[in-house]
Amino acid sequence: MTTSLAGLSDEQFRAMANTWLHDHVVGEFAELRGRGGPGDEDIGFDIRVRWERVLGGAGWIGLGWPVEHGGLDATVSQQIIWAEEYSRAEAPARVNHMGENLLAPTLIEYGTDAQRERFLPGIQDGTQRWCQGYSEPDAGSDLANVQTRARLDGDQWVIDGQKVLTSLAHVSDWCFVLTRSVPGSVRHAGLTFLLVAIEQPGVEVRPIVQLTGGGEFNEMFFTEARTAADMVVGEPGDGWRVAMGLLGFERGISTLAQQVGFEREFDHVVELARHHSSTADPVVRQRVMKAYTGLRLMRWNALRSMGSGVPGPEASISKLFWGTWHRDLGNLMIDLQGASGLVGDGSDEALSLEQKLFLFTRSDTIYGGSNEIQRNVLGERVLGLPR
Repeated sequence: MTTSLAGLSDEQFRAMANTWLHDHVVGEFAELRGRGGPGDEDIGFDIRVRWERVLGGAGWIGLGWPVEHGGLDATVSQQIIWAEEYSRAEAPARVNHMGENLLAPTLIEYGTDAQRERFLPGIQDGTQRWCQGYSEPDAGSDLANVQTRARLDGDQWVIDGQKVLTSLAHVSDWCFVLTRSVPGSVRHAGLTFLLVAIEQPGVEVRPIVQLTGGGEFNEMFFTEARTAADMVVGEPGDGWRVAMGLLGFERGISTLAQQVGFEREFDHVVELARHHSSTADPVVRQRVMKAYTGLRLMRWNALRSMGSGVPGPEASISKLFWGTWHRDLGNLMIDLQGASGLVGDGSDEALSLEQKLFLFTRSDTIYGGSNEIQRNVLGERVLGLPR
């Protein structure tokens, strides 16, 4: 791919992306068309890791990053075009969303030059995978209740505690971990955002098997785990600001690619309705049109978010909306199949893709901040309502 996008029209960029994907989604990568999404993450993981390195080698990772940080400074429309063409090509599901779309923009905004120089290249070439150490048994949606502790011991931080529901920790190299570093601090104060290597004696990862049969979520146990003193993003004790900035990136820019995947799932719902002769049912038609309207609203809200700089608390609108929308789409997908949606499809897998999606979308309104928490954030921090 060209090292510069300057001067390319959107039509030229779309043609370039389409051609590259057509030429490279072949062989083992083509065999994974449409696979590896929600509830299906265990499928072809090694192949998807190889695909990530192909993407990185061609310069498709970090398109929107500034040029000075190794990106191509792609415009909003170019990033959208890439996401659209990627989905249309049914390229394999990505394996490093946490690194490329969450940690990288956070390091660009809050990190040091040394941190950016050390970590951005590995994310960009597809060789380094990250996971998110936020949730704990008593600090899920109530993230400010984090109890995992960190103390400075000479030139190293020592971390003790537990994280839970950590996506893809069992196949990640590093974890960004929200810790409590100021003894006696409570709630949002006294938190520190640390970068921690997983492959060390003080870190234990235990996969959690889900209803879908997959195991992308994990428990993580830190027992005197260590990381260098300069692995703090932002300042010690200021971790809440950095953690919220990262969640803002998750609920803004990175949702565009996710929504293109949602469009493919919506198209499948329409096919199911036609296959089961449900398109004449006015209730079904209403539910399908509500899903279609939701897709359009999500797109326009994401576009608005991308033009507003570092996202603020209003980014909770996006998480609240898409989590609820996706859960409802999973319900609709099973309802359209009727009784046949409740039994196996006769394949070697225990669950059909529709059943996996239905079960997985139960969690969409919980992980990343539950619907209830998102409403509290919007009420208190956006609308100014009393606690």
